[in-house]
Amino acid sequence: MRLNDSPIARWTVLIIVATAMMMGYFVNDVMSPLEALLEMPRSEGGLGWTSSDYGFFSGSSGLINVFLLMLFFSGLILDKMGIRFTGVLACSLMVLGTLIKYYAVTTDFGDTQFTFLNYQLPTSAAVASLGFAVFGVGYEMTGITVSKAMVKWFTGHELALAMGIQLAMARLGTAAALSISAPIARHFSLSTPLLVSLSFLIIGLLAFLVFCVMDNRLDTASSATQHPSATRTVSDDEFRFSDIFVTLRNPGFWLITLFCVLFYSAVSPFLKFSTKLMVMKYGVDPDIAGFFSSIAPFGTILMTPLFGLIYDRYGKGVTLVITGSLMLAAVHFGFSLPIHNSTIAIALMVILSIGYSLAPAALWPCVPKIIPLKCLGTAYSMIFFIQNFGRAIIPMFVGKANEVDPSYTSSMLIFGFTAFGAALTAIAMWYTDRRKGYGLQLPNIRKNKNK
Repeated sequence: MRLNDSPIARWTVLIIVATAMMMGYFVNDVMSPLEALLEMPRSEGGLGWTSSDYGFFSGSSGLINVFLLMLFFSGLILDKMGIRFTGVLACSLMVLGTLIKYYAVTTDFGDTQFTFLNYQLPTSAAVASLGFAVFGVGYEMTGITVSKAMVKWFTGHELALAMGIQLAMARLGTAAALSISAPIARHFSLSTPLLVSLSFLIIGLLAFLVFCVMDNRLDTASSATQHPSATRTVSDDEFRFSDIFVTLRNPGFWLITLFCVLFYSAVSPFLKFSTKLMVMKYGVDPDIAGFFSSIAPFGTILMTPLFGLIYDRYGKGVTLVITGSLMLAAVHFGFSLPIHNSTIAIALMVILSIGYSLAPAALWPCVPKIIPLKCLGTAYSMIFFIQNFGRAIIPMFVGKANEVDPSYTSSMLIFGFTAFGAALTAIAMWYTDRRKGYGLQLPNIRKNKNK
């Protein structure tokens, strides 16, 4: 019996790698509730940033991944060097990037400025953006590594449920960051949440080292029991450049990729602006505004595995994806309305949490149905690589829009039309599935039983 045939072993692996991912998600959003503090003068404990400075910083996590193609190369590193090496490298880069951000927040650069493209940034914002960009490389590299680890350990078992639980734990990291970051900063200092982040990332790195031991045992046992003339397993396949072209010729891959660009551009950047939105538009106390923002990721903790289990048993994956993206669009259009009732804001965040659970729970288990298993590592890296274009660009547009229109109407319309574009892409995915017969609407359990 292979090690991953043991429920205890594979669920232990899930908890370990999901913990590393959860720590990364926490740090990714730890500065999101601090926008108002960052924009305060230094004399009052802030850094004197503008909304545009913060928008650039929020989008900077994708700069190296997008413009230096690092996320694409991360996929090559993963396929060539393996899950264990890539995961340790990814966790280490997240630690390094956070250290740079901590330096940016705690160092007095005076009134010095740094120019990048068309942005004139305070040096503190520029250094913090560099740290966030380095962190972003490790963060996205961790994402594709964990995805490949899930496929390796759970293929033939509860893959969709496992992915749902991993996503739920990642959302827990986001929710925790949105909930506790601002109170910690207000009661201690602006840099304290980053110190907490560093400790969490070290925990994630240590957790991944434990996974490396278990994964090595799996590979060793597999090599010992495999006949010398047997075909190598999918997880041991070396990267082949031809795999890139197999993936690029697949229309389903491009539809999933476009959907990810639009859907996640309407969610992740929104959460980075949502705390200040709650304060400025809905009059929520700054100390609890982060809890309003955390409704969405907290709601996904239970709902994402639930919807994944529903997809496993009953199918209708693309239907779930379409429904989730339409709900997201409705939420953003609702936030754009001239309504300032905090109860409405809570209701919209609850609806967002449902949409934020529906679409990813069904989307990611669809990928192995569209992409051959031997190409999954490369496919994940390319999906995440292209997705980063939206996550890098949208916050910059939103930051500029908030300067011109402080009512948040323009920025929420940007998010709303982005989410609506995701819904249209999902409809195209449904049509393509009917033509190509990917089986995206079929239950995963039925597919497993037919093997």
